[in-house]
Amino acid sequence: MDVDRPPRPAGAALSPGVPGVEVRRHRRRATGEDAAVTAEPTVPSSAQPVPAPALPAEVTARWQARFRAPRVSLPDWAEDAPHRNVYSSDVTGVVEQYVWDRDTDVHRQVTDRANGTLAATLSPDGEAVWWFADTDGDEFGVWMTQPFAGGPDTVALPEVGPAYPAGLELGRRYLAVGRSTDDGSELWLGPVGGSPAVFYTTPDTAGVDALSRDDTLLVFSHSEHGDPRYPALRVLRTGDLSLVADTWDGEGRGLHALSFSPVEGDQRLLVGHERRGREELLIWDVASGEETELVLDLPGDVTAGWYPDGSALLVGHDHAARSELYRYDLTAGTLEQLETPRGVVRGASARPDGSVELAWSNAEKPPVIRRADGPVVLAAPGEEPPAAYPVEDRWVPGPGGDVHALLVRPAGEGPYATAFLVHGGPESQDDDSYRARRAAYVDAGYAVVHVNYRGSTGYGSEWRDALTGRPGLTELEDVAAVYDALVAEGVVDPARTILTGGSWGGFLTLLGLGTQPERWTAGIAEVPVADYLAAYEDEMEGLRAYDRALFGGSPAEVHDVYVRSSPLTYVDAVAAPVLVVAGANDPRCPIRQIDNYLAALDERGKPHEVYRFDAGHGSLVIEETIRQVEVALSFALRHVTP
Repeated sequence: MDVDRPPRPAGAALSPGVPGVEVRRHRRRATGEDAAVTAEPTVPSSAQPVPAPALPAEVTARWQARFRAPRVSLPDWAEDAPHRNVYSSDVTGVVEQYVWDRDTDVHRQVTDRANGTLAATLSPDGEAVWWFADTDGDEFGVWMTQPFAGGPDTVALPEVGPAYPAGLELGRRYLAVGRSTDDGSELWLGPVGGSPAVFYTTPDTAGVDALSRDDTLLVFSHSEHGDPRYPALRVLRTGDLSLVADTWDGEGRGLHALSFSPVEGDQRLLVGHERRGREELLIWDVASGEETELVLDLPGDVTAGWYPDGSALLVGHDHAARSELYRYDLTAGTLEQLETPRGVVRGASARPDGSVELAWSNAEKPPVIRRADGPVVLAAPGEEPPAAYPVEDRWVPGPGGDVHALLVRPAGEGPYATAFLVHGGPESQDDDSYRARRAAYVDAGYAVVHVNYRGSTGYGSEWRDALTGRPGLTELEDVAAVYDALVAEGVVDPARTILTGGSWGGFLTLLGLGTQPERWTAGIAEVPVADYLAAYEDEMEGLRAYDRALFGGSPAEVHDVYVRSSPLTYVDAVAAPVLVVAGANDPRCPIRQIDNYLAALDERGKPHEVYRFDAGHGSLVIEETIRQVEVALSFALRHVTP
């Protein structure tokens, strides 16, 4: 699955293995191409659009086939019944949740909702499926349960009430759940089968992270120090909620609880830290307070999960748009690489028998769920999607250091009409994985450039945090550096350029059209931040807290900083035609602030079009995703000839 898909709610995936070599702490992820929602018809622009030149039928069929080919996610399994698994698939054309009994090889669809279902997990005994039910993609809802073998859905925790999810931990004796609303965060704890109660309330950001194997300890993250980007950890005894340990690494250094040891009675906690300027690992004995840092000779960020016997860690290494897997022996202190093809491992887990299963793809080859030693574990029915195109690496000098970019060329000789597809997040990255949207632009004749600007993950903490206090403008300096280098190289035709992205990438698109109008021939902004002051007022509280940390305060405190980074500020300078794609129920980039920007374009007679769909910050229905890509390609072809 693509990294541009909507973010999975915290705690929703409770795999016993690596939480994924994908980055954590995503803020506003771009909309997904293996996902969608029910849409309304295109809203007319202020001027009637000229019909787009038609792509050859075989080209259209090829790019659409990449979206329609069914996919499956890496299966999670029940800790005490590993033959019982849960996974997501879009085999029906909508992303839904499925269970799989490996002993009988029987698969069953669990959820069936018009707008899809993104998150599910299993109880430790495998008897119950828990899945999150929101409304029309607004991410606000409740946890539901259904028997593994099938049966009615019931509200799992009626006492908790609807909210944004902030973690779910299902134990054998206890369960813990986090919820977030505009009033802040609440964390709940209770006995399995009983009624939970609130044990922690804060106006800031907090989340449930992990239960120990014996259910005696619970760890949660909080931001009482004032910056949710760099959480602190607190460990409580579940029996009496007494404090066991509390730790924080200080300003600019986050701690991330990954998982407790899978061995009964072993209360060691695997933690991610960034004490040396990148994501690394330590093991924290919460009873004694002893910390053991695991210093691995790897250049990029690492995350990990336990092997089931607790003797080793399955390590995911993420660096320069690609990832690798390793086995780290805790006794011998040795690191052994697991052989996987060059590309991206989206997530991996160690099975009870010691085998490793993973989700892998690269830019040319579609995703596959396979074992590290080769065999396919789980495949969707139907034909594989068509192959795509390889990426080329570019390292370009930028104002904050060398910028890593990825380039895909169409057939023929340059300079090319070029689409700069900028990623969301901002704490994310573009990588060497299979992307149907990228391939669609190349099929249409465009070169594609991805820029892992300052703010991206996979290049160290300093690079990730460099946009603090000046978001948007910082990233666009790096985009400009790559743009100029590729123009000088003869790859990019400066008279035929598109700036496009979703979520934070949509924000950068609108901001770039206003601050760099001389560079862009057209812009396509999907679910963007467009008016930052209004966005702050309407977005979910967790994002307001993130914004306060990113900008240095609230709009009341640092008003000019928000104005400086708001696309609405620069609307007078916009020269290129722009397409805006907006979700009516989006809690991350709300619709009112987008309407404010569109009204400003109208008032100034700026050429623009808008496509609205009746959902949230992303899509889980494949045909809707295809409609959105059709609209984007039509707009691109009308304004930038490949």
